[in-house]
Amino acid sequence: MNPGSSNGSGASRAVVDQELKQLERRVDELVALVSQLQEENRALRQRQDSMMTERATLLQKNEQVRARVEAMIGRLKAMEHNA
Repeated sequence: MNPGSSNGSGASRAVVDQELKQLERRVDELVALVSQLQEENRALRQRQDSMMTERATLLQKNEQVRARVEAMIGRLKAMEHNA
């Protein structure tokens, strides 16, 4: 018997078509998710770069303040010894 001529082949074709449509929808969902994750990853990398730049600036400022405080302490100790 020819597989295309049986009554069951129309029903199985419909099942296959339905499964293919579900698979296509799932692939579309996954493509959208990948796109969303790529954009999120790009934004996070940009934020990380910005925060690392800010951190470097803050470390530099902290070092400058520490040096100024140490200099003040040195001057105060010198004044104390001269008094």
